[in-house]
Amino acid sequence: MTRADSPGEAKEIARLAGANVSRTARSSLRTFGRVALLAGETGRGAVTDLVSGRFQWREMLLQTWYLITVTAIPAVLMAVPFGVVVSIQVGNLIHQIGADSLIGAAGGLGVIQQGAPIATGLLLGGAGASAIAADLGARTIRDEIDALRVMGISPVHRLVIPRAVAMLLVAPLLNILIIFVGVVAGYAVAIGAQNVTPGSYWATFGAFTSLTDIWISLVKALLFGFIVVIVACQRGLEAGGGPRGVADGVNAAVVLSVAGIIVVNLAITQVVTMFMPVRVA
Repeated sequence: MTRADSPGEAKEIARLAGANVSRTARSSLRTFGRVALLAGETGRGAVTDLVSGRFQWREMLLQTWYLITVTAIPAVLMAVPFGVVVSIQVGNLIHQIGADSLIGAAGGLGVIQQGAPIATGLLLGGAGASAIAADLGARTIRDEIDALRVMGISPVHRLVIPRAVAMLLVAPLLNILIIFVGVVAGYAVAIGAQNVTPGSYWATFGAFTSLTDIWISLVKALLFGFIVVIVACQRGLEAGGGPRGVADGVNAAVVLSVAGIIVVNLAITQVVTMFMPVRVA
């Protein structure tokens, strides 16, 4: 009897699994569509609010200061070990082929093009996304968002756009801070522990690192910041089910923003490598 029923049970399990995967895929596509619509509305709304003079400057400044306070010190603490690790790992490899002076080039490219924007995105995704999603989620379950709509006030213009602009202001500043601290930390290790002369370090750093690398890093930071704030706002505005729903929205905002940053960084790196390969300046 058990053997006769096993093929039917296997088919039922396969059917349920297929239905679950299909339902999850459709739900993911709908969520992505809502995120894309929110991103478009935020971009258009920011321009129209600035032109018409209805931009929420006070809210934007408060959010900017909050993001700076929660990310500045962690950025320094993250940049120091990252610069040291890059310098040590790459330095040990380069030392074996007798090209110690190239540590400056390797450290500069590693920190500027990859380390700084990714660290910026992760910090904003961890600290910024969680705070934004929690704030908007709490407002949503308290019916404050619905109250704004009833009064004819758009939650996107009142709450989302100021946070998006604040994130876009903080992201490049945080990126520059991480670049500076990471490069200085790598320089200190190369000079103090790996017997690299200061002149050769900065010579190779300047030869392989160009202004284009800085612009690429800043563009990445801006794009990562925009992804973080849009995902966090979307999760917060769609929170439901009480405090548990807010917690789920915060968790989803952090996970989705970090995953999006990694995927987008991979795509940008591939495109940049294809069209702008590393060359001596």
